[in-house]
Amino acid sequence: MSPIQYQAVSLQLDRAVSEILQESIIHYGGSNKKNNIRFNEFLNNKMLIISMIRDGVPYFLFELIKQITPFTEENWAEFLALSTKSLQRYKVGEKRFKPLQSEKIIALAEVTRMGEEVFGHVTAFKLWLETPNYALGKAKPITFLHDAYGKELIMAELHRINHGILV
Repeated sequence: MSPIQYQAVSLQLDRAVSEILQESIIHYGGSNKKNNIRFNEFLNNKMLIISMIRDGVPYFLFELIKQITPFTEENWAEFLALSTKSLQRYKVGEKRFKPLQSEKIIALAEVTRMGEEVFGHVTAFKLWLETPNYALGKAKPITFLHDAYGKELIMAELHRINHGILV
């Protein structure tokens, strides 16, 4: 994805998150303190994340997140414990994902954001994910992203790399 395409998707993500959270605020009867919430702000706010997970990530937001991550359709199907056909059915019905799947989508968006911060670009992050890693027992980091413990392990490794602590 070119930098211009990436920026366009980022703007769409910002708008989509704001729109979805506005609906959520209205649904839960909360007060609207902030009209425009950017995607990165959303990922830093655990209360907003919880609200999104409980309501379910809509397919159109998942599609935008998918575009900025280094994961293939097959990766996403594995991570969400769905077949690729089931994943495509969500698209047709414009459904919301269940809370468990929504949590995984948000978690992988967080991992991607951290990977981009550390490596400077999603392409470099993807290369790191697919390269056997000595600190992870010579396993490919992407193999750990199927569960919450693996996600935390990868996040910890990214933090170490970011701080220059190499094993």
